[in-house]
Amino acid sequence: MPDTTTDTETGTGAAGRGRLVSGPGLLLVWLYGVMVVGAVSRSAYQISTEFGRAPLAYALSGAAALVYAFITYSLVRGGERARKAALVCCAAELAGVLAVGTWTLVRPDSFPDATVWSDFGMGYLFIPVILPVTGMLWLRRKR
Repeated sequence: MPDTTTDTETGTGAAGRGRLVSGPGLLLVWLYGVMVVGAVSRSAYQISTEFGRAPLAYALSGAAALVYAFITYSLVRGGERARKAALVCCAAELAGVLAVGTWTLVRPDSFPDATVWSDFGMGYLFIPVILPVTGMLWLRRKR
């Protein structure tokens, strides 16, 4: 028999905590997981071997990796607090993608090397700009 007790911290039942990863949410978690692996591996390599060449670009890639990891964790964790945290992080991610994307087009000399969010995520098939919009729509729907 499933546990249907209420979690006083989140206000959700234990059986309902995973609702964020049902249906299309599972694809969202998978895509964020792929972005975590890509951004972490790229930024870890660049920061450890070439940081002096483009510190801003590599630090921004590292920040993107942290944002992706937190959103992935929040989606998997489930619950109302995690949903709200993921929603805020998706909005921050979108703001970052738009700001860095615009910055790389207006002042390309500021970025001697690309970041995950350069050119609105063109190096990642524009997934960095599509993913937070999709995430926010999904998280608002799951409210």
